[in-house]
Amino acid sequence: MSIVMVTGAASGIGAATAREAVRRGHRVALADIDTAGASLLATVLGPATCAVELDIRSEDAWEAAFDTVATRLGPVEVLINNAGIIHTGYARQLSMAQHRHMVEVNLIGPMAGMMTALPRMRAQGHGHIITICSMSSFMPLIGYTSYGATKHGLRAFHHSVAIEEQGGPVTFSIIHPPGTRTPMLEQEMADPSSVITFAEKPLTPEQVASVIVDAIAKKPLEVVHPALAGRFQRVAGVFPRLMHFAIPRVAALAKRRSPGAVTAREQGSSR
Repeated sequence: MSIVMVTGAASGIGAATAREAVRRGHRVALADIDTAGASLLATVLGPATCAVELDIRSEDAWEAAFDTVATRLGPVEVLINNAGIIHTGYARQLSMAQHRHMVEVNLIGPMAGMMTALPRMRAQGHGHIITICSMSSFMPLIGYTSYGATKHGLRAFHHSVAIEEQGGPVTFSIIHPPGTRTPMLEQEMADPSSVITFAEKPLTPEQVASVIVDAIAKKPLEVVHPALAGRFQRVAGVFPRLMHFAIPRVAALAKRRSPGAVTAREQGSSR
């Protein structure tokens, strides 16, 4: 069993991943800027866990978090880089501060985590870095401009580092979940600009967590989930004309599936 650090562990996919990892016998550090939420979950999960304050944008905070975990549980053997944010809206509607915030949290934050983990794991002779990315890393989506850009960049950075470190003691996995029932998704579903959210049925955090914790043992290079739809999106993202043709049509289909459209149809039929 491994000593695992999960970022964004106070809620959503991170919390579900922490619960699943503990269930399978791992010792887990719950790292989050929301220290109260992480501490509450650590209390529930028991002595195999600890809560760690972490603002992933800060290099100093990363160093301190790794030191804290080493003291409480032992040196981190698996880093699950999960924390992320989104500001919904079309690109023109968001302020530069909001665009920058997503870049700092979704791209710079995981980069800082990998660069903190890598020398420590190399020195101890083993380690595994798991990056939680997004299916939006393959295709640009309406209403997800900067979010998708950060995920494109994160995937490129992850694979570049993994290739550089081939033959070394550290292994790398990257996982791309689809829409998942988390507070972030609820925010997206409430914004008409993110209507493409309704194009597919979202997974539960527990479903995604199972895939993530599987990766601790299996060490896959890359996982798209669900597999069939994920493979289609990955291929479609290679062809610009196909993207420009398909994405507006998928968005239109999603709009018809959205609760607002259903409500409008119901109101129309009642007249």
